[in-house]
Order: sequence, then structure tokens, then C-alpha cells
Amino acid sequence: MLFWVPVPEVAAALEGLPGASVAVVAPDGGPLPAGAAEVEFYVPPFFPPQPAVEAMADLPRLRVVQALTAGIDRYLPFLPPGVTLCNARGAHDASTAEWVVAAILAAVRDLPYFALEQAAQRWSYRFTDSLASKTVLIVGYGSIGQAVERRLAGFEVEVSRVARRARDGVAPVSDLPALLPTADVVVILAPVTAETIGMVDAGFLARMRRRRRDRPRAAEPRTPAVGGAWPAHHAARGRLHPGVGGAFGRVRAGSGRTVHRRAAAAERHRREVLTGQRRWARLDALPQSKCDLRHLQ
Repeated sequence: MLFWVPVPEVAAALEGLPGASVAVVAPDGGPLPAGAAEVEFYVPPFFPPQPAVEAMADLPRLRVVQALTAGIDRYLPFLPPGVTLCNARGAHDASTAEWVVAAILAAVRDLPYFALEQAAQRWSYRFTDSLASKTVLIVGYGSIGQAVERRLAGFEVEVSRVARRARDGVAPVSDLPALLPTADVVVILAPVTAETIGMVDAGFLARMRRRRRDRPRAAEPRTPAVGGAWPAHHAARGRLHPGVGGAFGRVRAGSGRTVHRRAAAAERHRREVLTGQRRWARLDALPQSKCDLRHLQ
């Protein structure tokens, strides 16, 4: 069986597999290498470019596609009939959960503000909120949601859980409107489907618990749940601030002109988003997945 994998590290992991012949190939839009007609197992790159997704149609003997991400929505419109599509359930639980907790703390503690002030060489005092005593609502309680809850265990928070179907300790998605008024923080870990695209809108945010002088913001505005087109797992707090994710991601530790360039780029990004100059395409309704998405249910 011929395997196509995107990087040498994956090829090394398959070394010695009985009956397997492995080639490192990452389609980029050019002619496919020799052997395309023999490929049966295809591992596209992590967050693949569009040519790597469309290449599935040019592999006539293809039997299995193994995504390196938990989300597989990008592949569904291009998956040839009869081909099995597998996601990377469990592979990113720890890293994604750590990111979620970091994003929650960044939003609650206003870390993007302090990062920008530091980059501008200003020592600015400002009172911030605290995560302790808050209620965190996890929407999409699969393996990643459970990993998030484990990492929140020491923060003195109350956790509520919502999934597609009810089970012990987990409410069904139909209960979401009633649970939002109790939530200070909402973590969206739902799969990208026709039902979840646009799920987080102004009405959704308005139902969340409001505290004095509070206003909506989100840690990352470019997810399909808030009308963007990046299928990723991100934490959202009750205040929608399109500059938070982009600005915080672009200001890092450094010194001198490098820091100022990063701060300026972050501020330009924030202004573009707020003025509508930067836009992201909305995903069309996707076909029903044939994959095992139990980790997001």
C-alpha cells in the first residue's frame, strides 16, 4: 500500500509498517508526482492549502484520508465516493485545551491591552476581572471539552456542559438559550456544520450574563461560529472585541523597533477589523459528515 504523508516526521512514524511504502508528498497545485495512481492512503498537510484538499480527486486508488486536525469540514465537499475520512481525535486535546485556558485568562485579565501598552513603553495600571467564581459554559463537550474542564479545575470556576445530545452531567443543545444567562465565559468546541455556522451572533452574546460595565468581546473573531471562515477551536468570553485575538497574537516579547513594528501591525489589524476593511468569507452550508465526530458531540 502506498502512503502519501506531508512531512518526514510522519514518514518516520510509519517506518517498518508491514506492506507499506511511504512517500513524503504535499500537493501544492503543481503536477502530482509519479505514483499518484497508486496512492491508497493519503495524509494531507496540517491545515492544508486548497490544492492539497483537491488532490484527493486525482488519486484513483485512494481508500483512506487521514486528517491531522480534529475538524474535517474542509475535506467533505471534495471527498471522493467510497473513501474513508478520519479525523485526529485526541491528538490535539492537550494543546487545544491549553490554548483555550490561555485565551480565557487573556480576555478576563485584559492581557492584550497590557501587551500593547508594554510595546509602547508605557507602564499602565488598570484593574481587571478575575476568573475565580465565574461560570464557564463549554459548548461541544467531547474529548477537547473534557480536557479544558480538567485544566480549569484549579481556577475555582463552575463548569456547565452542552452537547448535541443530553447525557449524565451534560445538557442538550436545546438548553443552550436557557444556560447562556448563567455563563460568564463560553467555550465553543462545536464542529463546523450548517447548524453551527453563525450560531454565535448578537442575540447569543446578549443572552450571556452581564456584569457592571461589561461589553461583549471574543478571544478570536475568525471562527465560523461568529461568521468567519477559520474552523478552529477557540474560547470566547462575553465581550465581543474583534481586536483581541489578532492583537494579542501579534505582540510578543522583544525589544526596540521590532516590538514597535509588531505593536503597530497589531493596531492596524484591530482597526481594519473594527472598520470592516478586513473581511472573511462565510462558509456555505456543508453536507452532513459521514465521519465519527463523537469527540465533538
